[in-house]
Amino acid sequence: MIGALSGIRIIEFAGLGPGPFCAMMLADHGAEIIRVDRIGGKNRTADPTLRSRKSIALNLKTLEGVGIARELVKSADGLIEGLRPGVMERLNLGPDELMKDNPKLVYGRMTGWGQNGPYAPVAGHDINYIALAGALHSCGRAGDKPTPPVNLLGDFGGGGMMLAFGMVSAFLAIKNGAPGQVIDCAMTDGTAALMAGMWGLYADGLWKDERGANLLDTGAHFYDTYETKDRKYISIGSIEPKFYALLLDKAGVSKDPEFELQRDKDHWGTLSEKFTTVFKTKTRDEWCEIMEHTDVCFAPVLSLEEAPNHPHNIARNTFVKVDGKIQPAPAPRLLVSGAVAPVRAPNSGEDTKAVLKAMGYDNAAIEKFTSAGIVG
Repeated sequence: MIGALSGIRIIEFAGLGPGPFCAMMLADHGAEIIRVDRIGGKNRTADPTLRSRKSIALNLKTLEGVGIARELVKSADGLIEGLRPGVMERLNLGPDELMKDNPKLVYGRMTGWGQNGPYAPVAGHDINYIALAGALHSCGRAGDKPTPPVNLLGDFGGGGMMLAFGMVSAFLAIKNGAPGQVIDCAMTDGTAALMAGMWGLYADGLWKDERGANLLDTGAHFYDTYETKDRKYISIGSIEPKFYALLLDKAGVSKDPEFELQRDKDHWGTLSEKFTTVFKTKTRDEWCEIMEHTDVCFAPVLSLEEAPNHPHNIARNTFVKVDGKIQPAPAPRLLVSGAVAPVRAPNSGEDTKAVLKAMGYDNAAIEKFTSAGIVG
């Protein structure tokens, strides 16, 4: 299994969060990733987003360091950078310069706000991007403040995964005769796209523009989490009538006539309170015995410690050990091409000498670069 992207080479300029996550996804499916780190930097070798690539440490404040970077990119199919707009241009590593050297280059730009717009030059983080995109407003319970879903929506869903999709799309376009191109991947844009389903419901009058008042945002008693007797949690998603009927039977409330009013929003609050009381009568494991492996649409809420040990995740090898540390396995699964077995993230500059030798530099040149602080 060598991965569907075997033969694709990508140069990743060091960044945090979504850029590395994009590179991880591409590396998991066979792309060769060479990460350009700064001299003296430190990589967390147990970080899954940094796994399965080589690292070369360059001083991009020197002409020689920039020259080495440009030579690297000449041989690449793609580039990933996540700096503020204009920074790569000031380093003479912008798309105009690099695509003169390599017209078929896919130049992936990962930012929060995008390459243009009033917010483009300023700093931000996931919480800000999903706020501006209209997504954060929908996250949280009724009457409470917006609750960020960690940094899944902006950094990883609307950012890194979108950039990976964009780059693979551009590689396919090149295969079909298109030239190289720049991908302007903004987390605000990507997060807005992730909300497409909600926008559709809102347009049809089926979604209230407020938190905790809708089918999928904890407004409905049959789509929520509930605390159990042992202070753990279970998740319920019994939307369809036949699944809802099974839920009522398994929960032992099928004789309560109010539960027949599943879609009557005026009763959602009361029914949620009733479920809260019911689910506290048994432990999480007891509810698992009753509801697992049925069509209730049920699952226990597992912690990071617990998830890798659940029988379903074990059966599917959803998690793997890399250098003794548990990490998520590559996804999605390509049943013919497969994925590359992940290896630990490199230390910053761990592969500098090997990468330079592969570029044609001899030991004397490498020693000269090292002594001058150009590579590390």
